Amino acid sequence: MTLTRLIRSNRHHARVAWGNISRLNLSALAELTRKYQLSVALGDIHYIDERWYVSHAGLLRLAERARCSGIRVRPVHKFCDASISRWVFSAIVYKTSSSRGFVGYGDADPSNVSSLVHGAEMRVAETRAVNRALRKAYGIGLCSVEELGCSSRVADPKPSRPAPASTAENNGHGNGHHNGQPRLRDRLCLLICQHRLDAALVKAYAADYCGKPTLREASRESVEAFINDLAERAAKDRDGLLCHLNSYAKSTEVSQ
Repeated sequence: MTLTRLIRSNRHHARVAWGNISRLNLSALAELTRKYQLSVALGDIHYIDERWYVSHAGLLRLAERARCSGIRVRPVHKFCDASISRWVFSAIVYKTSSSRGFVGYGDADPSNVSSLVHGAEMRVAETRAVNRALRKAYGIGLCSVEELGCSSRVADPKPSRPAPASTAENNGHGNGHHNGQPRLRDRLCLLICQHRLDAALVKAYAADYCGKPTLREASRESVEAFINDLAERAAKDRDGLLCHLNSYAKSTEVSQ
């Protein structure tokens, strides 16, 4: 695929997956495409809270295109504690066989990962270390999706009158958090990235699951139930989930 076609494809798939995107962010996407040849369709890049994030898969594909010589990953034992699921890894990316290497560190514990991946902190820490080393090696200023964690902000102890929630916040598409929890849209984006799912097909499946023409019309409770069910199916039977998602392929083509 030529660079011009990839830019057009990325714009199309970005609009399908995430709806309205500002011209500024679409311009940023085009520039990222030119510089790194990242693909939205392949899950290389994601759009969360009006910011672009690169994925682990995208970084690995970039390293392959650049003919990366190798990646060395090791746990930093003095900072690891398996009893509390805390892990720290270091990664060294060698761009060439004679390179001194670019070092990155990644840590993970139950406090800084999504509840969806509790029990997999060691793998998350390793992935984060590799991502940081790759971003250093190839000069990528974008944060990676896998480095995102749950918010650990402490609520203000002073009593305050809660502001009325908008409809958008109720169905999970608001700009803030709901009762201190990550937004449903962010949780869904992370699931799509972690299990390498097709965003457009997941969106169609979600609308069908919630019994609505579009996902935006679904209630927050319905969307939350869908996300929980999707997470369970992806973890237990990803192949079966992929087959089910493919059944929505024709409907998404017609809607486009």
